[in-house]
Amino acid sequence: MAEGPKADRKKTKESSGGKNRTLTLMVPVVMLAAVGIWFWASRGGESSAAASGETQVKSTLHLETFVLNLADTDQRSYLRVGIDLGLDRESKRGDEPAPVAEVRDTILGVLAEARVEALMTGEGKTKLKENVLHALQQRLPRLGVEEVYFTEFLIQR
Repeated sequence: MAEGPKADRKKTKESSGGKNRTLTLMVPVVMLAAVGIWFWASRGGESSAAASGETQVKSTLHLETFVLNLADTDQRSYLRVGIDLGLDRESKRGDEPAPVAEVRDTILGVLAEARVEALMTGEGKTKLKENVLHALQQRLPRLGVEEVYFTEFLIQR
Protein backbone atom coordinates (compact mmCIF):
# COMPACT_ATOMS: atom_id res chain seq x y z
CA MET A 1 0.00 0.00 0.00
CA ALA A 2 1.27 3.37 -0.96
CA GLU A 3 1.46 6.19 1.44
CA GLY A 4 -0.60 9.16 0.37
CA PRO A 5 -0.65 12.85 1.17
CA LYS A 6 -2.39 12.18 4.49
CA ALA A 7 0.51 10.07 5.69
CA ASP A 8 2.99 12.83 4.73
CA ARG A 9 0.97 15.38 6.72
CA LYS A 10 0.88 13.03 9.70
CA LYS A 11 4.68 12.65 9.61
CA THR A 12 5.09 16.44 9.34
CA LYS A 13 2.82 16.97 12.36
CA GLU A 14 4.71 14.36 14.37
CA SER A 15 8.11 15.85 13.55
CA SER A 16 6.95 19.42 14.26
CA GLY A 17 5.35 18.18 17.49
CA GLY A 18 8.76 16.85 18.52
CA LYS A 19 10.37 20.19 17.70
CA ASN A 20 7.74 22.05 19.73
CA ARG A 21 8.25 19.73 22.67
CA THR A 22 12.03 20.24 22.52
CA LEU A 23 11.58 24.01 22.27
CA THR A 24 9.15 23.95 25.18
CA LEU A 25 11.75 22.18 27.32
CA MET A 26 14.70 24.29 26.18
CA VAL A 27 13.21 27.73 26.95
CA PRO A 28 12.86 27.13 30.72
CA VAL A 29 16.32 25.53 30.88
CA VAL A 30 17.91 28.54 29.15
CA MET A 31 15.97 30.97 31.38
CA LEU A 32 17.02 29.09 34.51
CA ALA A 33 20.64 29.13 33.39
CA ALA A 34 20.48 32.89 32.71
CA VAL A 35 19.02 33.57 36.18
CA GLY A 36 21.70 31.38 37.76
CA ILE A 37 24.49 33.22 35.95
CA TRP A 38 23.04 36.61 36.93
CA PHE A 39 22.72 35.52 40.57
CA TRP A 40 26.26 34.15 40.63
CA ALA A 41 27.66 37.34 39.06
CA SER A 42 25.82 39.64 41.48
CA ARG A 43 26.91 37.59 44.51
CA GLY A 44 30.49 37.59 43.23
CA GLY A 45 30.53 41.40 43.26
CA GLU A 46 29.40 41.50 46.86
CA SER A 47 31.94 38.97 48.07
CA SER A 48 34.80 40.72 46.26
CA ALA A 49 33.90 44.03 47.95
CA ALA A 50 33.81 42.30 51.32
CA ALA A 51 37.07 40.48 50.63
CA SER A 52 38.86 43.71 49.76
CA GLY A 53 37.93 45.19 53.14
CA GLU A 54 35.43 47.70 51.77
CA THR A 55 32.31 48.15 53.86
CA GLN A 56 29.00 48.45 52.17
CA VAL A 57 26.55 51.26 52.76
CA LYS A 58 23.42 49.85 54.36
CA SER A 59 21.44 53.05 54.91
CA THR A 60 21.62 56.77 54.25
CA LEU A 61 21.10 59.76 56.47
CA HIS A 62 19.56 62.71 54.66
CA LEU A 63 20.59 66.16 55.86
CA GLU A 64 18.91 69.46 55.12
CA THR A 65 20.66 71.70 52.59
CA PHE A 66 23.65 73.73 53.76
CA VAL A 67 23.98 77.39 52.68
CA LEU A 68 27.06 79.28 53.84
CA ASN A 69 29.70 81.88 52.97
CA LEU A 70 32.95 80.48 51.65
CA ALA A 71 36.36 81.46 53.01
CA ASP A 72 37.34 83.83 50.20
CA THR A 73 38.58 87.24 51.36
CA ASP A 74 38.61 88.97 47.97
CA GLN A 75 35.02 88.22 46.99
CA ARG A 76 31.67 87.19 48.40
CA SER A 77 30.97 83.59 47.59
CA TYR A 78 28.14 81.36 48.72
CA LEU A 79 27.86 77.61 48.67
CA ARG A 80 24.60 75.70 48.63
CA VAL A 81 25.18 71.97 49.03
CA GLY A 82 22.91 69.03 49.76
CA ILE A 83 24.56 66.12 51.54
CA ASP A 84 23.46 62.59 52.33
CA LEU A 85 25.63 60.26 54.38
CA GLY A 86 26.10 56.55 53.67
CA LEU A 87 26.12 54.59 56.92
CA ASP A 88 27.50 51.11 57.59
CA ARG A 89 24.42 49.98 59.50
CA GLU A 90 20.72 49.96 58.91
CA SER A 91 18.66 52.33 60.98
CA LYS A 92 15.87 50.66 62.90
CA ARG A 93 12.84 52.16 64.55
CA GLY A 94 14.12 51.60 68.10
CA ASP A 95 17.65 52.86 67.39
CA GLU A 96 19.05 55.97 68.98
CA PRO A 97 18.37 58.95 66.69
CA ALA A 98 21.29 60.30 64.70
CA PRO A 99 23.06 63.26 66.33
CA VAL A 100 22.08 65.64 63.53
CA ALA A 101 23.28 68.78 65.34
CA GLU A 102 26.79 67.34 65.78
CA VAL A 103 26.83 66.08 62.20
CA ARG A 104 25.80 69.45 60.78
CA ASP A 105 28.27 71.31 63.01
CA THR A 106 31.12 69.07 61.86
CA ILE A 107 30.21 69.46 58.19
CA LEU A 108 29.80 73.24 58.49
CA GLY A 109 33.28 73.46 60.02
CA VAL A 110 34.77 71.72 56.99
CA LEU A 111 32.67 73.60 54.42
CA ALA A 112 33.52 77.00 55.92
CA GLU A 113 37.22 76.45 55.17
CA ALA A 114 36.58 75.74 51.47
CA ARG A 115 37.68 78.19 48.78
CA VAL A 116 35.82 78.87 45.55
CA GLU A 117 38.71 78.16 43.19
CA ALA A 118 39.26 74.73 44.70
CA LEU A 119 35.56 73.83 44.58
CA MET A 120 35.27 74.71 40.89
CA THR A 121 37.27 71.60 39.96
CA GLY A 122 36.32 67.96 40.22
CA GLU A 123 39.41 67.29 42.29
CA GLY A 124 38.38 70.03 44.70
CA LYS A 125 34.92 68.51 45.18
CA THR A 126 36.46 65.07 45.72
CA LYS A 127 38.87 66.50 48.29
CA LEU A 128 35.98 68.24 50.06
CA LYS A 129 34.10 64.92 50.28
CA GLU A 130 37.20 63.26 51.73
CA ASN A 131 37.62 66.05 54.30
CA VAL A 132 33.96 65.82 55.37
CA LEU A 133 34.17 62.03 55.64
CA HIS A 134 37.39 62.17 57.66
CA ALA A 135 36.00 64.82 60.04
CA LEU A 136 32.80 62.84 60.64
CA GLN A 137 34.69 59.58 61.22
CA GLN A 138 36.94 61.30 63.76
CA ARG A 139 34.26 63.21 65.65
CA LEU A 140 31.39 60.69 65.42
CA PRO A 141 32.82 57.19 64.97
CA ARG A 142 29.70 55.60 66.49
CA LEU A 143 27.63 56.90 63.55
CA GLY A 144 29.48 54.66 61.08
CA VAL A 145 29.76 57.10 58.16
CA GLU A 146 31.29 55.37 55.13
CA GLU A 147 30.33 57.65 52.23
CA VAL A 148 29.47 61.30 51.61
CA TYR A 149 27.07 62.02 48.74
CA PHE A 150 26.53 65.49 47.29
CA THR A 151 22.91 65.70 46.22
CA GLU A 152 23.20 69.31 45.03
CA PHE A 153 26.13 71.66 44.66
CA LEU A 154 25.86 75.34 43.75
CA ILE A 155 28.42 78.12 44.08
CA GLN A 156 27.38 81.73 43.68
CA ARG A 157 29.98 84.49 43.33
